[in-house]
Amino acid sequence: MPISSELSIKQDFPQLEQQKQALFRHWKNSGLISSDSLLEAFLAVPRELFVAPDFVEHSYADRPLPIDSGQTISQPTTVMLMLQLLEVLPGQRVLEIGSGSGYNAALLAKLAMLTGTVVTLERHMELVEQARENLKLAGLQNVVVIAGDGKQGHARLAPYDRIIVTAAASQVPQDLKEQLAVGGLLVAPVGATYGCEMLKLCKTSADHFQISSHGLFSFVPLV
Repeated sequence: MPISSELSIKQDFPQLEQQKQALFRHWKNSGLISSDSLLEAFLAVPRELFVAPDFVEHSYADRPLPIDSGQTISQPTTVMLMLQLLEVLPGQRVLEIGSGSGYNAALLAKLAMLTGTVVTLERHMELVEQARENLKLAGLQNVVVIAGDGKQGHARLAPYDRIIVTAAASQVPQDLKEQLAVGGLLVAPVGATYGCEMLKLCKTSADHFQISSHGLFSFVPLV
């Protein structure tokens, strides 16, 4: 995917900022997204840097968009709802499963701030390279993009305060549960690709979790 600068995109698509502000106001006024830090992260990260060139003008349309390797960048509202459930705090270590083009990792990096670390795993090498380039272009340095099997997590940097899975699995992988710190939170869509259940797990001890459900969503499968 050709890399374009944020400035050139703004010059070519001046309507994007207006569309971004409209989405922001919708979330804030409806109360759908109540986290001020998350809303600030949304405003700070240029989503247009993370979409495919043919879809830049739709960067702030509230729907998923195709990216390379047969994957998608999720609907903005879905991204925000998941991150709100995750409750990322500054300084935390976060693991993301499914980097895609890097947009979700960019928001996570803003939430964790410079004192935290975001580790994001992606199995498609093409997307690994794109995510790295996109995050660099966005000026974000506290993100490590790794090629690997998301179901296995990344034990070398565990434990993680927060883990987020951006693809649907039949169950939460055991490796991810083990890599979550006690007191940590994990958010993942579980079930069929169309109609998976958004689960939030709070690890209360080494072998026990409090689990809550937060609606039905559609995601590409975790493979």
